[in-house]
Amino acid sequence: MEKTVEAVAGTTSFERRVGGGMARVIEKIKEGYASDRTWSTSEELCQISGKGVGSRERPSLSFSIYAPQDVGDPRNPEGTRLFALGKEAVANTRSAGLYFECMSPRLEGSERVPARIRGGLGKAQDRGDAVNNLVANLTVLHAASLAVAKELECEGNGGLPEKLDPELQPLP
Repeated sequence: MEKTVEAVAGTTSFERRVGGGMARVIEKIKEGYASDRTWSTSEELCQISGKGVGSRERPSLSFSIYAPQDVGDPRNPEGTRLFALGKEAVANTRSAGLYFECMSPRLEGSERVPARIRGGLGKAQDRGDAVNNLVANLTVLHAASLAVAKELECEGNGGLPEKLDPELQPLP
């Protein structure tokens, strides 16, 4: 995973930054779900802070409640590929999105209407559109999404596998 994060971030030297955090993400997901709106604004889990990288170019991981129509949205940027992971996973050279559903004792009513959670990776280092680069973006996002699913105590980890298949291929 270390080499994958380095490739996605475009650096091998990192620094710790204040802000973000799992507790805040979980609280925002709980608030977003309880609001009865179909979507919520995203909350940043973390920025992947490379030394000497400006804040506008730092890769980041964020999570939100997504609207049902977000899955299968044909308006993805050019070069975005679809993968069979969660409800839907998309990746391109600089970003990835992973959509999953969560039924959890920590989310009241989710046994009837699962929480729809979207994880997003933004501002990844552009390494080209080879499938292995897109899968690397998804690998970093999957690890964070799985951590969120576990923290929320999602039934069956929200349908996310413990480990992402390194041979994962885009759907035709």
